[in-house]
Amino acid sequence: MVNATGFGASLSMAAHSTPGGNDRRSRAVAVIGAGYVGLPTAATLAHFGHRVVLAEQDEYRLAALRSGRMPIVEAGLDELVAEGVSAGLLRFTASAAEAVAGAEFVLLCVPTPQGDDGSADLSYVEAAAKEVGMLLEPGAIVVNKSTVPVGSATLVEQVIGRPDVRVVSNPEFLREGTAVRDSLHPDRIVVGGDDTHAAAMVGALFASTGAPLIVTDATTSETIKYASNAFLATKLSFVNALAGLCEEVGADVRDVMLGLGYDKRIGFDFLRPGPGWGGSCLPKDTRALLHIAREAGYDFSLLAGAIASNDQQLARVVAKVTAACGGALNGVSVGVWGLTFKANTDDRRDSPALQIAHRLTGLGGRVRAYDPTVAVGSDAHSDAVPDDLRGLSLCADPYEAATGASVVVVLTEWDEFRWLDFARVHAVMATPSIVDARNLLDPAAVRRMGFTYTGIGRQ
Repeated sequence: MVNATGFGASLSMAAHSTPGGNDRRSRAVAVIGAGYVGLPTAATLAHFGHRVVLAEQDEYRLAALRSGRMPIVEAGLDELVAEGVSAGLLRFTASAAEAVAGAEFVLLCVPTPQGDDGSADLSYVEAAAKEVGMLLEPGAIVVNKSTVPVGSATLVEQVIGRPDVRVVSNPEFLREGTAVRDSLHPDRIVVGGDDTHAAAMVGALFASTGAPLIVTDATTSETIKYASNAFLATKLSFVNALAGLCEEVGADVRDVMLGLGYDKRIGFDFLRPGPGWGGSCLPKDTRALLHIAREAGYDFSLLAGAIASNDQQLARVVAKVTAACGGALNGVSVGVWGLTFKANTDDRRDSPALQIAHRLTGLGGRVRAYDPTVAVGSDAHSDAVPDDLRGLSLCADPYEAATGASVVVVLTEWDEFRWLDFARVHAVMATPSIVDARNLLDPAAVRRMGFTYTGIGRQ
């Protein structure tokens, strides 16, 4: 177990420790927020035998949960939630006051959106802490589960203003699309706080995972979260930049990644080139860490370069699509397959797919887009269409998106795109050309069917 005074010396010990020892008692837990973090976390804690009340103010999400429907796309989540509800260990409420009544632990899982300067907006965290502060049970432990800047645990303590309530940081490391698996089988549990006993108690909530427990101070735990996402973003930026080099010199990026991945110091995770990285975490957290560095007077040029490289990758994909259309997009129909930032989630926040689609429309292209998680609207400019989809023609299936298109661009790695009837795709397109920004398809097989194929870092 790592503590605030012996992090480096004790790190190897953390890999062999069990969260909270043998303390696996059922605890009363309140979770504030039923989003991509709060809902999987609440369902997981109920699965571990804790008594969980999940508070959600959004009427649509709450109604969906109470009717047994999941408000987010996440593999295995519906079964896990149903199990908790059936066992009487998970229930939902619109009232944070009701949720925290009798709770020993209160997990804040609210949004921390990015500000214009890259800093994290803590208004939701502050509002939640203020709302529940005076209602907390004496001795309750408040847990910052949201991704928050350094010093946020202290801020929450100040907002609550109660010496009998302890505040700790417990950053999440969930990947959208695999959040249930990541919750049940995490790589590690990180808890930070001035009160190491309170931090260890939070770790004990997750004892059933058997994952290594790192107990440190709040500042370090908050930095671990940002550092993890910034490193992954930098790794992806390197891979995408290397894919560009492979195109220039005639190397195959797949084999290059194979050669890299077998190095145990590097591994295969996050070695797949694509249209750029995005989602709710990496863009926000990299910019937040860069903001923290600038506030501290530190020149984090490596991270700034990774962020700039990601924007360049978006531009490279747009350039590939433009080249496939003969050098100009004005009035050209472009089919887009995929709008979410990755497959197996419905999250479009900071989606590179969506950013590229809008860049294509900005260059005069007429984008016809399909994504399995996006409902089709009859009018791309209708008030019923979400703001982030305005200007795109939404299609009911991939074939409709390809109809009349001079090029189809694969922007999200949905597995269904592998198994389409490509003879039918060929027949409906104006020009049989594919830009595969996910390297999802087999170039040789696609070319044999008469398509012009362009991938990322491969011939």
